[in-house]
Amino acid sequence: MIQKAEHPEPEKAEAPVAPPNQPSIERRRLAAELRSLREGTGMTTEEARTALGWSSGRLNHMEGGRHSIPDASGLRALLDLYKVTDASRREALEALRKEAKARPWWRDYEDVLTDGFLGWEARARRIFAYHPIVVPGLLQTPEYAAASARASLARTEEEIGRIVAARMKRQEQVLGRSDAPEFRCVLDEAVLLRLAALPTELAQGQLRHLLDTATTVNTVSLLVLPISVGLHGCLHGSTVLLEYDDERDPPIVYLETRSRGTYVTGPAQVADYRLALDDVTADALSKSASIDLLKNLITD
Repeated sequence: MIQKAEHPEPEKAEAPVAPPNQPSIERRRLAAELRSLREGTGMTTEEARTALGWSSGRLNHMEGGRHSIPDASGLRALLDLYKVTDASRREALEALRKEAKARPWWRDYEDVLTDGFLGWEARARRIFAYHPIVVPGLLQTPEYAAASARASLARTEEEIGRIVAARMKRQEQVLGRSDAPEFRCVLDEAVLLRLAALPTELAQGQLRHLLDTATTVNTVSLLVLPISVGLHGCLHGSTVLLEYDDERDPPIVYLETRSRGTYVTGPAQVADYRLALDDVTADALSKSASIDLLKNLITD
């Protein structure tokens, strides 16, 4: 009998960090506001920082949103320089500054989270996704989450426990809140077929969870893309499009990789990925037909 190879528990790697070119959404908003206010006065960054007596890079970092957030006195100095006198406007910017500095829940899991995606997801009003291999984190059971993390061969058992906790917290914070975003997920039929190779109890539990979510959570639309469709627009792999109601926040496409994901923000590129997602959505089974398929796969 062929013995299954045993994989030694991997050494714990250094905690990955968010891509350095991706500020949080709150930081991006604040940076855009500060940049707009300065430009509205006709001042250059050099003129503004000289007037304030700041170092050469301080204002550039603030307007880039990556490394520096002004403290309360710094923000007041900027607003005074830019002649922002409206009290409600100043209060709104101070509130935004506090949001940008606040510690979100996912910071408690930085040891196992691979990048800053959850910050962008948390603020989205619409999430459109295609997943060809695994059930997405927003729809996983704890048992499936552990199995998928373990299958990567890149995590220790301690880290896997932390990943599961983070994914369950994420579901609660995104899909469980009163103002949950619209979530349209196209799941490749291959994802469901792969469940057959897992322990029956785990697989059936995940199928029941998918069915329960699809039938009881009004903000979720779960569609299955049949293998019989053949080639389609998302052959490049897992794709997530995040859209926002705030005009300061243009849509973002997130492409999953083995470690850190890739962000796409250019309008033309985002439009191209939106076209690909629309293609798999059009080819997918209807919501009711997808639910029927899930029901047929549940055997207990």
